[in-house]
Amino acid sequence: MATKVSLTVNGKRHTVQSAPDTKLLYVLRNELDLHGPRFGCGLSQCGACTVHIDGEAVRSCIVPASSVAGKKVTTLEGLGDKHPVVEAFISESAAQCGYCINGMVMQSIAFLKRNPRPTEAQIKKALNANICRCGTHYRIVNAVKAAAQASA
Repeated sequence: MATKVSLTVNGKRHTVQSAPDTKLLYVLRNELDLHGPRFGCGLSQCGACTVHIDGEAVRSCIVPASSVAGKKVTTLEGLGDKHPVVEAFISESAAQCGYCINGMVMQSIAFLKRNPRPTEAQIKKALNANICRCGTHYRIVNAVKAAAQASA
């Protein structure tokens, strides 16, 4: 049975009708027409659906939308194109097909907040659970390094 769910996404308040167990990913994509978070696996294993909930990187494919009431959700669209991590990913040509990039960017931002001067090994470990099939891993790591240096 659908109920009203109030969400704050990218700084704007939205009210949607959804079943209590509807995953946040589907509300973001289907109700709010936000396509940064992508459906990859539906099991929290690939990272393509990553968003920030109150600043923490979270896999939206497993989070019930009803559980984020009163919290701030940020998607890739909410970052804007002048975010230092987004700029670094563009500058380093980190995307090939681009399917994983939403998750890589969102995970990188949360990681850099916790560790603003990471080593290459720390970057690789932080992004290890995000899957990229086309193999731009080196460019992605270089982008995170560049974003860290730009923020220093």
